[in-house]
Amino acid sequence: MSIQLQAITQQFHGQSVLDNLNLTIEPKKIYGLLGRNGAGKSTLLNIISDRLFPTSGTATLDGETLHDNDHTLGRLYLMSEVNMYNDRSRLKRLLNSTALFYGAFDRDYATQLAAKFDLNLNQRFGKLSTGYRTIFKLIVALCVPADYIFLDEPVLGLDANHRELFYQALIDSYTERPRTFVISTHLIEEIANLIEHVFILDQHQIIVNGSVSDILDRAYMITGPDTDVTGYTAGLNVIGQDHLGGITANYVYGALEDDRPIPDTVTIERLDLQKLFVNLTNAKEATTHVN
Repeated sequence: MSIQLQAITQQFHGQSVLDNLNLTIEPKKIYGLLGRNGAGKSTLLNIISDRLFPTSGTATLDGETLHDNDHTLGRLYLMSEVNMYNDRSRLKRLLNSTALFYGAFDRDYATQLAAKFDLNLNQRFGKLSTGYRTIFKLIVALCVPADYIFLDEPVLGLDANHRELFYQALIDSYTERPRTFVISTHLIEEIANLIEHVFILDQHQIIVNGSVSDILDRAYMITGPDTDVTGYTAGLNVIGQDHLGGITANYVYGALEDDRPIPDTVTIERLDLQKLFVNLTNAKEATTHVN
């Protein structure tokens, strides 16, 4: 029941975007796909949904190819910044058209969500603001009966209130009918409590792949006087560093040595997901992989 990507490579004009990438996406989980601008997140999602054919490698669902295969592609849905709708079409008509493609499209829930977001379904798509175009596409994504929903920058143009409404709607929808969501976003703090599993994409590859709880159990901020912090973290996997006056903070990703004495002047705290992401992707060479 899982999506398998094997040895996916994508090049544009001789430049690598993805390099020999391997990945498994399992059923009924909420994933976060994180990466800096240009890291290849959208490229990866377009390959999975067969909007883009990779330079090499294979993408399968339950062992069946995802390329040009209506049976497998019908189980996927990608919501992205690309507008697939006619500007002159009214939103009600677009919902009707979507229901024709997806027999179990939840029209009642779509109507409920439109009311929550104050979205008038009699409007034409082309008359919507950027935020309300995003809202309409999110409503469709939450109401299609696909098993794998990919959300590429799903809160583009949404204000804080509408973002909260969307996150709650996603949780409600997932609770009512568990399925896989993969959320690609820059707003890491906002989704950190939503996602169960995280992929971090950097240097054309997945550099972190694991459950959020397991990953954060290995992420530390070690703070104190420079000499003490440097001495304590010697030989550990230091992924970043900050200085303020005579105080140093070293960011460590990986196991600490239990038998290493902790100086009284040194404090050890957990990193949050955003701080871990920033420091991992700031590194000149990202060599840490977690499965």
